Amino acid sequence: MNTYKTLSPEKRLFYKSLLSLVIPITIQNLITNLVNSADVLMLNYVGQSSMSAVSLANQYHFILSGFFFGISSGTTMLCSQYWGKKDMNSIQAIFGIALKISLAFTCLLSLAAITFPSLLMRIFTPDEELIRMGASYLRIIGISYFLTGFSHVYLCVLKSVERAKTSTLISCTALFLNVFLNAVFIFGLFGAPKLGVAGVALATVISRIVEIVLCLIDFLRGRIFKPSFSILFGRHKLLFQDFLKYSIPALLNDCIWTFAFSTYSIILGHMDSDMVAASSVATTIRDLLSVVCFGLGSAGTVLLGKSLGERRMDKAKEDASSLCRCTLAVSIFTALVIVMIRKPVIGLFDLTVTAQDYLNFMLLVSSYYVIGQAMNTLTIAGIFRAGGNSRFGLICDTITMWVISVPLGFISAFVLRLPPKAVYFILCLDEFWKIPVVYKYYKSGKWLNNITREYE
Repeated sequence: MNTYKTLSPEKRLFYKSLLSLVIPITIQNLITNLVNSADVLMLNYVGQSSMSAVSLANQYHFILSGFFFGISSGTTMLCSQYWGKKDMNSIQAIFGIALKISLAFTCLLSLAAITFPSLLMRIFTPDEELIRMGASYLRIIGISYFLTGFSHVYLCVLKSVERAKTSTLISCTALFLNVFLNAVFIFGLFGAPKLGVAGVALATVISRIVEIVLCLIDFLRGRIFKPSFSILFGRHKLLFQDFLKYSIPALLNDCIWTFAFSTYSIILGHMDSDMVAASSVATTIRDLLSVVCFGLGSAGTVLLGKSLGERRMDKAKEDASSLCRCTLAVSIFTALVIVMIRKPVIGLFDLTVTAQDYLNFMLLVSSYYVIGQAMNTLTIAGIFRAGGNSRFGLICDTITMWVISVPLGFISAFVLRLPPKAVYFILCLDEFWKIPVVYKYYKSGKWLNNITREYE
């Protein structure tokens, strides 16, 4: 408290604004991950095969999340800076551009999941039982992919203009409904049939319908800008060029990163079914405990983008330094928590003895992995993108993941035939290959850019 009192009024305002964004974003991320955790816990009572099948099938949702993260990055880069200028027409036009691109991609992925679910599952596993169960899940969950196209982009715009509380309220309503319906359809509550993995998918589809309705209500009430379909669906040549310039590298970066992680799952899935089960739990726990780190990155992008839009470069640089210190402290604390809770976590799941041993090792690896992941996410996906620089992350992740990590993973697993733990350890070095280069670029200050301009 005494330290806070010694801060300048401007720095106090920064931390106040940061908290006003971090808290709702963290709550939203936490509940999202709690929903995923609830899915894993509930399916754990159905059986290890059900949990593994949904984990593998959800790699396509992971791919979709990577796409959305890229679209959101481009949207946030531009919207946050135009928010600094209070140019609401440009923000609405950017929303329209992102929406059209989003709906086109989600339509294709939905059709693939609904039409060829078994074929998609065979990419990740040769196990016929997992393919059958995963296909029944994909066939239903595919409907939700298209529904998410509108809501995800709209919620991103809300956060970009510092309306994170509304975004969180809408998301949390849908997510709580998702958890409730999961329990209903998995365990057959209130007279509903026990649907197993198909029930998880059905619950997700219903909750997405509710989410999109809430987004449409808020949009039509004009809380951000007065809806104008001529602006929303009109042709904005310069804005479209800017959107592509800043969002395509971010989109490619996040897709490359996401596909690389999906490739990690392919490697583990073809090695040992116990590895798949343990990895799904470890990833869930790691993501659940990292929500504050990712919340800092998301909030920082908006605040830094706003300062850069106002052409306050010195303030942006100083605030970025504060963000780095906060994120490092939070990530170290997160690492310690993972180490302390790993034994109780293992006891929560009905896993084989081998899977429990794998899970214990994976959680230990996760304890230091979160530090590198948090710092790289803040700098690459947060600080650099606030200034419109998304190409650095594209180049950096392409080299570290596809030139180094993925080939090393395949070689260690299928050529050298190293033990599964060794393969997992090698795959989890990806965040640390890039740290020296990322730090050097951050210190150069080349990311401090204003990317707005006057449009006629």
